[in-house]
Amino acid sequence: MIYCLFTIVFVISVYTARHYWFTLNRLFGVQRHPYIDTDTANWPQVTILVAAHNEEKVVANILSALMSVNYPSDRMLVVPVNDRSTDRTREIIDSFVEQFPGRIRPFHRTGGKGGKAAALKDAMELVETEAILIFDADYIPGSGLIKQLVAPFFDPEVGGVMGRVVPLNVGTNLLTRLLDLERSGGYQVDQQARMNLHLVPQHGGTVAGVRLSALREIGGWNENSLTEDTDLTYRLLLNGWQTVYQNRSECYEEVPENWPVRIRQIMRWAKGHNQALAAYGLYLLFGKHRATFRERIDGTLLLGVYAMAPVTLVGWLLALGVFYEGIVPLHGIIALFAFTAYAAVGNFAAFFEIAAAVRLDYTRRRICLLPFLVLGFAVSIFSVSRAFVSQVLAPITGAQFHWDKTERFRTTP
Repeated sequence: MIYCLFTIVFVISVYTARHYWFTLNRLFGVQRHPYIDTDTANWPQVTILVAAHNEEKVVANILSALMSVNYPSDRMLVVPVNDRSTDRTREIIDSFVEQFPGRIRPFHRTGGKGGKAAALKDAMELVETEAILIFDADYIPGSGLIKQLVAPFFDPEVGGVMGRVVPLNVGTNLLTRLLDLERSGGYQVDQQARMNLHLVPQHGGTVAGVRLSALREIGGWNENSLTEDTDLTYRLLLNGWQTVYQNRSECYEEVPENWPVRIRQIMRWAKGHNQALAAYGLYLLFGKHRATFRERIDGTLLLGVYAMAPVTLVGWLLALGVFYEGIVPLHGIIALFAFTAYAAVGNFAAFFEIAAAVRLDYTRRRICLLPFLVLGFAVSIFSVSRAFVSQVLAPITGAQFHWDKTERFRTTP
């Protein structure tokens, strides 16, 4: 028991050091933005897939924004992927098709397997361009975003690209403000640091792009994955394709406005991430493929992020058990002290990361919300652990996992 506890403390310490390393690199290291200044070029044909399932509240906003972006209109085709919607989504999409003839080609999906990956897989029959961009229907791209996301594909080694996600409904309540802080830390620090250090920037399922030839090489979309973006990240990595993160390429999303929706979102992410961990973890670390040594280590740590919540809970229980059972009392005290030190210092690593992101964003008043992140972290650790337990018990309970759509809160236009 004591050695198991020490192992857990060691793993947690590795993740703690990782947070500090990324934050210090982001604050003081050399920043890599190799493609962001490309403005004038012979821009290629691009297909933009907009995933939409019952999105009557938001789909008009993104289609309006895409019709006014700064990209040659004759080289850009928007494909709204209407996945079995039962509301007014189809009606709204078709109205845009009439308003902008030749620029929007809808894909109305009325059957087939549920989930975003399955819908995108079916919609690929309309894609003929090498550059493909993907957006969720609740996102609103800026006018220059399409050029910024397409530019990395001029590099033949780039298979995927990811932009930065910024919440647009920040001021709604405490939850949206906390999610804004989390997004800042995750993108402004984590993603950019991994880009700086030639590690593994994570491909996103939205505000993202993929090269058609790379997608075909790795077998297309994995319709069985709950998080097609994480799955795509690792299949691209294992096949030697680079994923680029563009920190200055901002797109605006609607984040959950109540805790039940947020918890369901976290649980879906955790289950999908754990799927990828089971599928690719050991092969990434020990298999024969094209990833570098540093990509193997960072990629494995990234895959294990959602597994750390149940590991932490087990560590708490072991620390208490060792202490109260008196198993080698001195070791028990040392173990408990080590875990207490993590609670005081290790958790601060994430706070430090988010505080650094706030400083880099020049929005320092948000720092006042930092103590409230404890609430968000507590909800996350128990939600992720719940998801993990449900996955472990699935073979016994016979539970079937399905893709849960995040509820929208915007007013229907």
